[in-house]
Amino acid sequence: MRTFQGKNREIMLFILKALGVYVVWYALYHLWLLPDGRLDEYISRNIVSVTATLLQVIGYEVFAFDRIVGIARANGLEIIDGCNGIETIGLFIGFVLAYPGNTIKRWLFIPTGILIIYLVNVARIFVLAIIQYHWYSGFQMIHDYTFNLIFYLVVFAMWVVWALKGNGSAKGADTAGTDAETDTVAAAGVDTETAAGSDS
Repeated sequence: MRTFQGKNREIMLFILKALGVYVVWYALYHLWLLPDGRLDEYISRNIVSVTATLLQVIGYEVFAFDRIVGIARANGLEIIDGCNGIETIGLFIGFVLAYPGNTIKRWLFIPTGILIIYLVNVARIFVLAIIQYHWYSGFQMIHDYTFNLIFYLVVFAMWVVWALKGNGSAKGADTAGTDAETDTVAAAGVDTETAAGSDS
């Protein structure tokens, strides 16, 4: 019974920590970073630049300006706020911070996860640009459903990896969620991404 209570306490602590981190990130992003705009602008332009370079490397004639990238004679994609991965990165970090684990592993895993999310997003825009050029009729469905599902599955997979591998008895392990009294140790136009002047 005491062990069961300890487990319930640990689960509740995790949920409260995850919600707390999410609320802080949501407020930080929507009340400061998004209105300021510089972080979104920088990341969106960076994704445009990298995507354009990759498309050119495989032989496509490309146009790229501001937040818009596309293959010549296609509509192009605009990387708007919310499609550059920043909010998803916040959710990923929130889970890793809230879930018990080794502190050193945590601070190594977070930047690795951010890099993976960034690369998956670049790959998503890269493939969407090609689909838009070759198969425009299927573009919207793939944009709205297929790639969003793949994107979040990747994030979920990283959460699972952290839940399975992040815990450890090494020095520096996070002991949050441990109840000493019970002796219990505890082990989510232009077509935009969407774009201005789109068919939507």
